[in-house]
Amino acid sequence: MAQINIESGKESLTNPLLNIRSLPDKLSEEGALHLELHQGIPVIKASLRVQNRIESLVDKHQESGLSEVETEELDRYEEIDDFLSFLNRVIRNLHGGKTP
Repeated sequence: MAQINIESGKESLTNPLLNIRSLPDKLSEEGALHLELHQGIPVIKASLRVQNRIESLVDKHQESGLSEVETEELDRYEEIDDFLSFLNRVIRNLHGGKTP
């Protein structure tokens, strides 16, 4: 959700979804994201490889727990997922609010 901060009589718009601390190592690889068209509207998604990594981390978390490094990686993926959802909503809204 967007927040409005008023400082020294100036208004600034900030969005916590745009404050990504770092990227997971696997996301920095080429082909980690791909673009699809749904009813003519572009949708940005994680690649199948990245989706499988996230699923693997979630499964391990439920079964035996994650190391500190793995927990941090999963947290980064969650931030990226929130960011991609935000971007896709903006794109969809620019196309008149059609749902793909």
